[in-house]
Amino acid sequence: MPEQWSNFFVMVGGGAAALAGLIFVAMSINHEIIIQNTTHKNRAINMLSGFSAIFMASCLALIGNQYLGALGFEWLLLWLIATTIFIRGYVIAIKTGMSSVGLNLPRLAGGTICYLAEVVGAIFIILGYSAGFYVAAIGIVVLFAFLISGAWLLMIGIYEDRTKR
Repeated sequence: MPEQWSNFFVMVGGGAAALAGLIFVAMSINHEIIIQNTTHKNRAINMLSGFSAIFMASCLALIGNQYLGALGFEWLLLWLIATTIFIRGYVIAIKTGMSSVGLNLPRLAGGTICYLAEVVGAIFIILGYSAGFYVAAIGIVVLFAFLISGAWLLMIGIYEDRTKR
């Protein structure tokens, strides 16, 4: 079954790596503003960790002759860590309130659902259900949209901070 998914994982893994690189470049150009603003800093961490998690999940899925249960456990650990980073960063950003751009409960809930879809997909794979790949794939595609829009919100927040100066 995983061999049927190799093109998908090559595509999303490559895309995630490229986007993580672009976000890193954008962060390095605006590092002063990002470092001084807790919201921007946590949003940047969330974007990098999200794209990195997608890249790592894709790498793990492409390992040859891997037992599916092992892949499920690898994904479970990876996505639990990524989910924790996402929720923690978002909660810290909301509490500090330094920038309110895009900080709302529907966005937090939507992103959390995407990450939890990955966790559920991993559990299905551990249990031997190939439906786990479909759940994970849908979660990854929607997570991409959340991460890209989060990167956009980061850039909007940085722009707003620059215009205030």
